Amino acid sequence: MATIVLVHGIAQEQAAADTLEAQWLPGLAGGVRNHGDHELADRLWRNGVPGEISARMAFYGNQFLAKGAQGGAVGDLDEEQLELMEQLAELWLENAAEHASDQRDRLTAQRLAAVPPPDARAQGAKAALRPALNALVRLRWFAPFGIGLAEKFVVRALSQVTRYFTDDAVRQYAQQQVLTHVGPDTKLVIAHSLGSVVAYEALHHVDQEVTLLTMGSPLGLRTVIYDRLRPQPCTVPKAVAGWYNLVDRDDLVAAHLDLAPYFPPFPGAGVAPITEEPLDNGASPHDSTHYLTKAVTGGIVAKALAS
Repeated sequence: MATIVLVHGIAQEQAAADTLEAQWLPGLAGGVRNHGDHELADRLWRNGVPGEISARMAFYGNQFLAKGAQGGAVGDLDEEQLELMEQLAELWLENAAEHASDQRDRLTAQRLAAVPPPDARAQGAKAALRPALNALVRLRWFAPFGIGLAEKFVVRALSQVTRYFTDDAVRQYAQQQVLTHVGPDTKLVIAHSLGSVVAYEALHHVDQEVTLLTMGSPLGLRTVIYDRLRPQPCTVPKAVAGWYNLVDRDDLVAAHLDLAPYFPPFPGAGVAPITEEPLDNGASPHDSTHYLTKAVTGGIVAKALAS
């Protein structure tokens, strides 16, 4: 059981709960300190060690290292999974075309997002994956990953989102990691990227009242993610007493929209998601640490822990 439950996102299959906690906690404390609450920051992390407030990572990345689920191997995906990957890649391109602050990326994405009609595409699901994937890796957004690594990152990220929605064993395992850490003392769940999907679905099985903070979340991506969420129709989970959503203006993984119309309050409750003003995470717009260190994040954490 933990006061704060952390839920990681895509491409963490080589990590572990302990290593991710060691990455997230200093950033979390830094955001609280940037907000101005030094005492609370010290209680989270000080002098290289965790503080007195319990924060635990719900780790599910190991599911993408299992045999037959490498999280980056296209060859073992079926037609349905590859089609879902293609749809998600196209949505990422559309996000870049609309929101990229880098003019070259925006113009490139606008040109490449003009997908040819189905009869003009290469035949076969594996061939159909290539246009969107090749378009994505040409964006400067992926420059921090280095030449040769961008394509691997894109395929790994796309396939992991796909596997979550098409493999019930992975889906249930990921949610169980969240539920294992939620207990009477839990006040806050912080979820990044795909982890926001995991946390959202898991919290529908929780009675303990918590605050939810989502960062770089794709929850509002229609068809590919939103329409596949469970349960349907989508609402704010009953246990969520406050939901705050953070997005960087250049984070093409995230849904750049107000989530409130998509997630109405649970019947009889009045909680709706609040999407804050777009952030600037610099050259790594989807980086979890860059989200955590922001003063606005620290303010949300301080408010949740004070309740």
